[in-house]
Amino acid sequence: MRYYIADLHFFHEALNDHMDCRGFADAAEMNEYMIGRWNRKVRKSDEVVILGDVSWGGAEETNAILGRLNGRLYLIRGNHDRFLQSRKLDTGRFVWIKPYEELSDNHRKVILCHYPIMFYNGQYRLDEKGNPKTYMLYGHVHDTRDQRLLEQFQKQTAAAVTVDVQGVERNIPCNMINCFCMYSDYEPLTLDEWIVCDRRRRGLTF
Repeated sequence: MRYYIADLHFFHEALNDHMDCRGFADAAEMNEYMIGRWNRKVRKSDEVVILGDVSWGGAEETNAILGRLNGRLYLIRGNHDRFLQSRKLDTGRFVWIKPYEELSDNHRKVILCHYPIMFYNGQYRLDEKGNPKTYMLYGHVHDTRDQRLLEQFQKQTAAAVTVDVQGVERNIPCNMINCFCMYSDYEPLTLDEWIVCDRRRRGLTF
């Protein structure tokens, strides 16, 4: 099983009172809660793609956290992952560390980047039933004004009409999903689970 999650920010004390307002007593309580949520869902054989900003801490304390997380870890580099610059980091905990990747997930393509890409590779691809064949998974913007702007963009794009190569008019696909950890109560989710989570959060019909 493969899961995705973004912007965990282990050790980032300020997020309890500012920006995210996570509400934990301190970073230690936040860390333990996130580890518990993770390990209740993820088995050792599962894959988890972290879409950036996994930790605000140093290399050694980040090593300790990573060692407690179940699964095979893959990291899309985020702007706050400064621990990656340290020689003390146990990079072997990650299968790979990349700024961008495209993977196949149950016959669908997933575009993976810490930063949202509004015009992503494969955006227009649909299967024979008209279902999306490509999803853009991102993080970085948390639950902020920038995310609200992205949602407006998605709504406007999905309402726009284009003419395909066969001369048929259709709406423009825009399947971008913010995998912000608070949206899933800090639990890594599969692609299908993120699709449901995203649509419910935005009040969209299925």
